[in-house]
Amino acid sequence: MVLAGNPNVGKTTVFNLLTGQNQRIANYPGVTVERKSGRLASHAHVEIIDLPGTYSLAPKSVDERIAFDMLVGRLERAPDVVVCIVDASNLERNLFLATQVMDLGVPVVIALNMIDAAEQAGETIDVAALSEALGVPVVPMVARSGQGLSELRTHILNPPAPPPAWQWPLMPVVEARLPTLEDALDQAAQPVVTGPQRRMEALRALCEDAVLAQWEAQAPGFVEAVGAARQHLESRNVAYRHAEVAGRYQWINPLVHRVKKRHQPTGIASLSDRVDAVATHRVFGPLIFAALLGVVFQAVFAWAVPAMDLIETGVGALGGAVRTLLSPGWAANLLVDGVIVGVGNVVVFLPQILLLFFFLGLMEDTGYMARTAFIMDKIMKRVGLSGRSVLPLLSSFACAIPGIMAARTLESERDRLITIMVAPLMSCSARLPVYTLFIAAFIPAGKLFGVVGYQGLAMFSMYLMGTVMAVVAAWVLKRFVFKRSGGYFVMELPPYRRPRLTQVLRRMMQRSQIFAVRAGKIIFACSVVLWFLSSYPRPSTPGALQAAEGAVIDSTAAAQAADIRSSFIGLMGRALEPVMSPLGFDWKMSAGIVTAFAAREVIISTLGIIYSVGAEADETSLALRDQLKADRYPDGRPVFTPLVALSLLVFFVFALQCMSTLAIARRETGTWRWPAVMWLYMTGLAYVASLAVYQGGRLLGFA
Repeated sequence: MVLAGNPNVGKTTVFNLLTGQNQRIANYPGVTVERKSGRLASHAHVEIIDLPGTYSLAPKSVDERIAFDMLVGRLERAPDVVVCIVDASNLERNLFLATQVMDLGVPVVIALNMIDAAEQAGETIDVAALSEALGVPVVPMVARSGQGLSELRTHILNPPAPPPAWQWPLMPVVEARLPTLEDALDQAAQPVVTGPQRRMEALRALCEDAVLAQWEAQAPGFVEAVGAARQHLESRNVAYRHAEVAGRYQWINPLVHRVKKRHQPTGIASLSDRVDAVATHRVFGPLIFAALLGVVFQAVFAWAVPAMDLIETGVGALGGAVRTLLSPGWAANLLVDGVIVGVGNVVVFLPQILLLFFFLGLMEDTGYMARTAFIMDKIMKRVGLSGRSVLPLLSSFACAIPGIMAARTLESERDRLITIMVAPLMSCSARLPVYTLFIAAFIPAGKLFGVVGYQGLAMFSMYLMGTVMAVVAAWVLKRFVFKRSGGYFVMELPPYRRPRLTQVLRRMMQRSQIFAVRAGKIIFACSVVLWFLSSYPRPSTPGALQAAEGAVIDSTAAAQAADIRSSFIGLMGRALEPVMSPLGFDWKMSAGIVTAFAAREVIISTLGIIYSVGAEADETSLALRDQLKADRYPDGRPVFTPLVALSLLVFFVFALQCMSTLAIARRETGTWRWPAVMWLYMTGLAYVASLAVYQGGRLLGFA
């Protein structure tokens, strides 16, 4: 069986009630949309699939196309029964989708959810009369409390007969064209459309260009017949594209008027309406939204730090324990630096991801998520996005990974891809150690006009550059890459509801599990590869680097420095030096940039190794700062200058130096195409910007 329904009707709650813990999440075959399924509690032979929430079966989005294909058996076999979740407090709109499902000829049960909300609004629904009029069982429910669950389970285990189809009136002039289109549809190769679905498919193709486009390869004769029918109807000035909507509501509205009684006068504002008068106000709305975002941002950015530090400490302690148990050699290095560090690179992001999805869950459950999109839509539309893109982009200030994952809330595939493509430009927390090290070492500690500190201004400039470029990149992608229309922005503001903590936590854990298992595989594999590249080949003379690179802090650090200089990454750094020298970078910085692909902050430990300070060096290491300042070329020129440091900072603002981000982008887009494009355009942007800073600074006389 499948669960169908509009967004915000309690579909997830019903799904959780029916399945309990017997759930799993995968992707639908051939698409990157999640397929949530489970087994009916105490009846393991019944599989329940939760369809994406959709307002209709017209394919204006990927979710709507998947919902239709699942219902007619194109993705998997056709369902034995469909449970349509209907919001009792918004009966007219919800019945539009329900009648579309009924017209497919599959057994249907209507779950009339949130009947308590309708009663609180002063409305009573005659369930028996509604069931008789529709010709399907109607089960009144309050899913949050479990009311109606037993009756719903009974209908699932004993599916009703298919309902009477096409009870609503269609324009006679449009209906007269359908038999010809159905005959032409029979000539299609795949997918085969039979029974009541033929009539529905013919009408959908007549009204919707996106549906017709799906038949161009399989049934050119059908496409030609639809074109002829459209031409005929247009010649008679028939509004055929609106025929289905007009006909269905012509039948639904009187039906709802018969079965629904109102016990209080209309015009009295509900509690949700009164709250929205403030929450969506043109002035107070954005201020409230900004305050809430501040809390979310602070949580994801700062509150996760103790847990992340604890994980990093645990990973380091585990690595140290393993080294004491194993004799020195490649096996110990692989296990510690490859396997344990690789797992740590996955697990360390979980605190941020858990917090982000906790807050997202709260905002979705309360109904406030829809308000955020409404408040910000006008601003975001100017750069080619919708209001729903705000939270993913702001979440990317903490980490691009949860920001990209949060883009799932975007209904438009175009907006989702653009958001994913620009999210890594927001300066994440992993860039902060790099900013801190080089700003503290090379930017003067004075104040501009005696008020604003130069170092603070430099830090602010890094964040501002990334944000501005994200906006510019979104506009460019909208204008030149994703030229197709983003579609209409239609947003329902559901009533405010008390969130269910168990549901929020379950959703939070499911999303985190997806990241840890799926993206983690790629991150782990990349970590092992980077370990190999930084460890082999071994130097032939371990002490050779000591004389070449100056003072040595300790023998272990010197050995590590010799190892990385002679490794594949060291070779890559020297090979890249001619390319990177126009930016002011020598081979050591180039090698650091290569290793930073594991994670941006890794450049600090890499430089610590190269400069014989040790891998434990961080952004606060005074020894590393001193070594960077003291480093000289053979002719006596300093390797690092304020201009070089600024060039490197600008490079890190724009460059996509994060394999984890690429891995999750691959996971979310279902292809390596867009992650590759993302890495190429951001690396090119970083190179050009850094080149402009360094060469421009030299022309202006800054050394």
